[in-house]
Amino acid sequence: MLVHLHVKNLALIEEIEVEFGPGLNILTGETGAGKSILLGSMQLILGSKISRNMIRENAPYALVELLFQVENPKAEESLRALDIFPEDGQVLLSRKIMDGRSINKINGETCTVGQMKAAATCLLDIHGQHEHQSLLYPEKQLEILDAYGKEKIQPEKEKVKAAYQSYRKALRALKELDMDEEQRNREKAFLEFEIEEIERAHLTEGEDEELEKLYRKLSNGKRIAETLQTVHGLTGYDGQNGAGETIGSALRELSRVTEYDSELENMESSLQEIDALVNDFNRELSSYMEDLTFDDESFYETEQRLDLINGLKSKYGQSIEEIQLYLKKQQEKLENLIRYEERFQEAEEHLAETEKILETASYDLSEIRKEYSQQLVGKVIEGLQDLNFLDVNFDISFKKKSSYSDNGFDEVEYVISTNPGENLKPLGKIVSGGELSRIMLALKAILADRDQIETLIFDEIDTGISGRTAQKVSEKMAVIGRHHQVLCITHLPQIAAMADTHFEIEKHLRGTETITEIHPLEGDACLKELARLLGGAEITDAVLENAREMKELARVHKNTRLK
Repeated sequence: MLVHLHVKNLALIEEIEVEFGPGLNILTGETGAGKSILLGSMQLILGSKISRNMIRENAPYALVELLFQVENPKAEESLRALDIFPEDGQVLLSRKIMDGRSINKINGETCTVGQMKAAATCLLDIHGQHEHQSLLYPEKQLEILDAYGKEKIQPEKEKVKAAYQSYRKALRALKELDMDEEQRNREKAFLEFEIEEIERAHLTEGEDEELEKLYRKLSNGKRIAETLQTVHGLTGYDGQNGAGETIGSALRELSRVTEYDSELENMESSLQEIDALVNDFNRELSSYMEDLTFDDESFYETEQRLDLINGLKSKYGQSIEEIQLYLKKQQEKLENLIRYEERFQEAEEHLAETEKILETASYDLSEIRKEYSQQLVGKVIEGLQDLNFLDVNFDISFKKKSSYSDNGFDEVEYVISTNPGENLKPLGKIVSGGELSRIMLALKAILADRDQIETLIFDEIDTGISGRTAQKVSEKMAVIGRHHQVLCITHLPQIAAMADTHFEIEKHLRGTETITEIHPLEGDACLKELARLLGGAEITDAVLENAREMKELARVHKNTRLK
């Protein structure tokens, strides 16, 4: 349950800390005192959007912290599935808002808004004062039914979702194949042209690189020949300036004096090696020059081949490897077109098969929903009778949609009759706002028992009700409070009187600032607040006496009927 709330610098709230108790926690206060701000702070933990104007004026940040004592095994199991492990049985959720961004933490560890929302959903459920309007929509009605039978319905929904995805994939595949004969012929002719163009080139891996080298050589043939002729002369033995002749002369001169100094022998040996190297180089260069030929035909053929390959690259890939991969892909496409009729029939058969699987899964899901709908109908009628629907009939009707979805083919509608002899009709055509809020209260109570959510928060669930009905709602809230922690914002004294713990939210001026504060009420303070709810601005002795009597009747009811 929620044991501690800490809010700082949020709208009119400077800083408040509240210790909530078990059972029914009632929050009351004048209109505009800040009750909605308090509820909004809790909704921030559930992932509500944030804005800069939420932060109190001149404050650097706003902070909301909720501390839960986890006592329910199901809640603890759900948290563990999210890799959240209560510390000493407690979970602390906090959200710090700074200039439109937020820092979110679970037990001190930073998390995403989605992770925090998932954790909070395991621990509390908030029912806002306008949420009951969503009950008029079929989607919400189906969602409630699925939540009620979640244990068996959810696995079937997963099967339907998987079957629907397969069905949609098969449907897309068939649509991709669907083309008329003229379109197929055009596509076939285009593919045949591309394939024939690539195959005619007879490409080999690495050919383009070798051709590039050869093209560079051929295109610079004259320069290569002239340069090699010059180098041959500079390193040869034919002229006086040739390196070979010069080194030979030097070697002959050095050999004349070597016999006079043995230290010159090493130098002579080195010079002999140089002479041999130059001689070998000169012979190798001569051989290369003899074999070197440059003809226009070879140059033209190389240039043409390169142009062909580069043209294919510009259309089909940046390398020969990419062109060959493209060729394989186009060949597969052509093969598929040639087998078009066969493949189209296969796709139709596969679609029919996936549709049959989806139909079966949707039917199984629908049957389980119908089974749980009867259980839910009985519980709703029982709950509505507790809420002063004296002669009520309720049912859930099923219709089959014309198309499939990942949620099956069911469309449900809640129908109700609130008067004897009156036919069952959709909720929106019969019930008032107050009646709708009571129906939602009954459903919330049923779902809370089902999921074992420990903390339920109701914001003005009493909208549109009064008198005997208000008393019945207060008794229902007290019943719920025996099995769950309930936080209820109310204007009705009948509900406030049932409080196990009563808090007053008030707004007052402190200097030039408006401050919202919350504090628990006990004894006479509690009676005065009840009297205010009963009698308005002027609290007389008679009103106080009525408040005392109402509180005593509530105490007796809780001690006798709820034990």
